[in-house]
Amino acid sequence: MNGFYQLTRAIAAIGLLAMGGAAAAPAYAGPAELALLQSYLGDWRGRGVLVGANTETVLCRLSLKPGNQDKVNYSGRCSLAGTQLSVAGTMAYIAASKRYEAVMSSNATFTGVAIGQKRGNGLIFNLRERDQDEEGKELAITAQINLARDAINVVFEVIYVENGDSLRADVPFSR
Repeated sequence: MNGFYQLTRAIAAIGLLAMGGAAAAPAYAGPAELALLQSYLGDWRGRGVLVGANTETVLCRLSLKPGNQDKVNYSGRCSLAGTQLSVAGTMAYIAASKRYEAVMSSNATFTGVAIGQKRGNGLIFNLRERDQDEEGKELAITAQINLARDAINVVFEVIYVENGDSLRADVPFSR
């Protein structure tokens, strides 16, 4: 399994919580939806472990800032095993769909949209994607980003469909 490629694809999922690369539909969020998104503005740091063929420490920084049209822009960077991954995107409440969305792009050529739902006082974004690695092997990528009060937690997994090999990480963030 190509660990570097899987790793960069997997870490790209982390970026789904504070992104800016692709434009979301017009948001027109109400005051409550906008206030919930804006409650996460600021600088965040995360430290977790990536488990696969080897175990690696993941260190991340994330910055959420006000965007245009009731959106929150984010940018982040993660490092592990001497590799840097950067992500950027936008989070917004899409009134027409009655849901939150996070859109992202990364330097690992990954782009995606995560659908968010309000849970209690926070938000949970889920991403499920299928893709191929540079050798044409099919990958299943999943990520869950949980924004709850003064914490953000990202859990992501990349599975090679053909043989079940996987990478999994849990990265908690705090201000």
